[in-house]
Amino acid sequence: MPVVFSKNIDDQTMLSVWKIDETEEQLLSGLQLKQHELDVIESLSNGKRALHWLSTRLLLRTMLNTSDYIDCQMDDHGKPYLVNSETHISLSHSFDYAAVIISRDKKVGVDIELIKMKIKSIKHKFLSDIELAQKQIGDNTNGLYVSWCAKEAIYKWYGKKGLEFKQHIHIKPFKLKDEGSLQATVELPEGSRELTVNYFKTSDGYMLGYVVA
Repeated sequence: MPVVFSKNIDDQTMLSVWKIDETEEQLLSGLQLKQHELDVIESLSNGKRALHWLSTRLLLRTMLNTSDYIDCQMDDHGKPYLVNSETHISLSHSFDYAAVIISRDKKVGVDIELIKMKIKSIKHKFLSDIELAQKQIGDNTNGLYVSWCAKEAIYKWYGKKGLEFKQHIHIKPFKLKDEGSLQATVELPEGSRELTVNYFKTSDGYMLGYVVA
């Protein structure tokens, strides 16, 4: 498994991306899995889904630089966490890539997506009219994916159900680049929060967004 991108965001936080070119058997050979995890893989009838599950776990193990068993589970909200560890994690995958972000002192969220034109047909489902009126979003496929990845990363950062993309997460005007950042206001039950989301587009047509706060 080649790690094609790795960045130390700060002293306690790292982001890595893995290009998935292994077979299911090759990925399995790099992990120590217990029966309940093997049962999960067995339930993933689509081969790509199994590869995504396995690759995020193997990338996580690589980033933590350990040969010990890693107990990665999902909480009641569907957020992944490490049992008996204070390290915060977020996982994402899309087609041929897996992305993982870890931090020892901050909450994190990451999302990676293959850029497709069809996002234009669903833009009103996750963006408000005010957001769509921004020229860098509007009908711009890259801008739409930056916005989607930003909102998905924020959703994962928060880690609880009930946060609606269109209603609760608001993208502020930003300058669209192949790599940049934007500001977003998030309406949480405990009050509004301003977050910075960083993003970049890969040379082969994926968009990735992440938040650390």
